[in-house]
Amino acid sequence: MSIAYDYAREAFGRSAARDEQLLIDGARVPAISGRTFKSLNPATEEVIATIAEGGAADVDRAVAAARRAFEGPWRTMRAAERGHILLKWAELLKQHADEIIELESLDAGKPIAAVLRQDFPAAIDTLTYYAGWADKIGGDVVSTRDDALTYTVREPVGVVAAIVPWNFPLMIGMWKLAPALACGCTIVMKPAELTSLSALRIGELALEAGLPRGVLNIVTGPGRIAGEALVNHPDVDKVTFTGSPGVGRGIMRGAAGNFKRVSLELGGKSANVIFEDANLDAAAKAAAAGIFFNAGQVCSAGSRVLVQESVYDEVVERLAARASALRIGDPQDRATTLGPVISEKQMKTILDYVDIGKQEGALLVTGGEHVGDRGYFISPAVFANVKHEMRISQEEIFGPVVSVIKFKDEADALRIANGTAYSLAAGVWSGDMGRVQRFAKRARAGTVWINTYGYTDVRLPWGGERDSGLGREHGTAAIDNFTEPKAVWMNLNV
Repeated sequence: MSIAYDYAREAFGRSAARDEQLLIDGARVPAISGRTFKSLNPATEEVIATIAEGGAADVDRAVAAARRAFEGPWRTMRAAERGHILLKWAELLKQHADEIIELESLDAGKPIAAVLRQDFPAAIDTLTYYAGWADKIGGDVVSTRDDALTYTVREPVGVVAAIVPWNFPLMIGMWKLAPALACGCTIVMKPAELTSLSALRIGELALEAGLPRGVLNIVTGPGRIAGEALVNHPDVDKVTFTGSPGVGRGIMRGAAGNFKRVSLELGGKSANVIFEDANLDAAAKAAAAGIFFNAGQVCSAGSRVLVQESVYDEVVERLAARASALRIGDPQDRATTLGPVISEKQMKTILDYVDIGKQEGALLVTGGEHVGDRGYFISPAVFANVKHEMRISQEEIFGPVVSVIKFKDEADALRIANGTAYSLAAGVWSGDMGRVQRFAKRARAGTVWINTYGYTDVRLPWGGERDSGLGREHGTAAIDNFTEPKAVWMNLNV
């Protein structure tokens, strides 16, 4: 193990678990109530930290700090200087890369190789991308009439509540922080109760980079208390949330009090469609990665693999072989490819769905069992003979469980692919370029992958509709999320 891992274990391990406090107005402070909660390592069930449990009073002081910073130094700072601070923050994150990567793995149970390969580089890419945007957010001169100069500008929306999920705390956290800060907003961030540690650490480094006090505040605690207080707060101007559709609906209701702007990235039940003329080896490899990466705890996971009748049995066999070959174990071992799910509650939910699938008549080909005597490990499950109407086909499981569904032809595949309440993503595999283009056009999905699966890039819009959410993140869409357009009309006849 590296020196950084030793630091993380010393700072956050059971033998030296330390108190982690809120970050408000540039300082680490305890919760006003004095309450705390325990953070567990999902691979060992050991306590790794005791964290301040923020409540409504803490949210009040965090929002007040964010409002002062918004009306003061951050909004009036030169845009280029904001960008320079974000770039310095990125450099500090890179200097502390080993520590942050291994802390994320320890706290979230994520295989360290995956954090090293994807999560951390994506966070850095997001931060540097939006740092470059800071001084390039402009408007347009619009021709209206000869006696007037009319133009538009984009101004920061104000104080943002950023509510981050537990499946990608570092990466998705940065998806929200970087564009909001580049636009000149200030933030109160609430990380998931289960995965708060990387947020608190990068918040400290943001202050070291020169972020003025109050610009970024972090309130840890349960969503039903701290999250709800943020959503309902009258001085919060926008909420950006990633999580479940049920919570998303509650956020929309809470935001109605002062008509907060809301953007939501919610669930998925994405279809990965394999036609008989596809490269089956490549398709099965990508389909396995598309559902078993991060133990299936991915909004866009390809949890429904749709396979044409003539090659169905072969694809099921290939998926089962790949599932059985995954190495389950210690996330800190760089050879591990499948870590634990996030919590005992989530493990129980997933295992309940495995039982539901068997009761519905689907065939469990492999996996679907609790592995080991400690930690929340589940062997990756492959279900065959799944009918489109079954619950395991319609409901988001958020775990390493794939439903393999048979289809007849192109129209049947499209009917099944579009036949859920979700619309986040889809994939299609075929050598027929006309077919894949028709599918991409007709699929109800915010992202469609053709002869690949699962890639994202901060330069492309990301999001869905219906139970998959509202609005888009990434690219220029994020600039729109965190700014308001203003029209200016200047009389030239004065």
